[in-house]
Amino acid sequence: MESSPEVLRYAAFSTTPDGGNPAGLVLDARHLDEAGMLAVAAAVGYAETAFVTSQGVDGDPRRNLVRYFSPIAEVPFCGHATIALAVALSVRDGAGSFTFDTPVGPVVIETAGEGADITASFTAVEPHLAEFDDVVLAELLGLLGVGQGDLDPAYPPRIAYSGNWHPVLVFADRTRFDSFGFDPAAVRRLMD
Repeated sequence: MESSPEVLRYAAFSTTPDGGNPAGLVLDARHLDEAGMLAVAAAVGYAETAFVTSQGVDGDPRRNLVRYFSPIAEVPFCGHATIALAVALSVRDGAGSFTFDTPVGPVVIETAGEGADITASFTAVEPHLAEFDDVVLAELLGLLGVGQGDLDPAYPPRIAYSGNWHPVLVFADRTRFDSFGFDPAAVRRLMD
């Protein structure tokens, strides 16, 4: 019986462990298949967990094949898990440059510092904007319980890509923004 992989829990975009965006990290996932990675991500329960599935790609010890999983599916990319993974690898291997081969292409991450003072940065994949399909936008607004009139006309609704596609809606009124709610399962179905 194969043992469970070591899972690290890091917080990205934070100077304290209780802030930022939590990410699960598996620095050695060579023996996990897709179902195993999904099971680990579900057990971790964070928005995403990063898995190093191959180390030393093309003989470069600082180049790794990386996959990302939410508790319910594989995702093409995750910025905060990328930052967290680079920091964890810097703790283990020393600061400097890392390359992660991800489903959206190679991402180069620069790290600096040591110990608890490691910082990481990268340039995201090429961003893209697209217009909503009218039917999809109407469904999304319905799920959020808002109407077209609640949005700021200076910033039309768009779908933005920087590794994953996400809706971008700018509300005209802060109070309306603070008061909307939604059923996560229904929105998840639409996103899928």
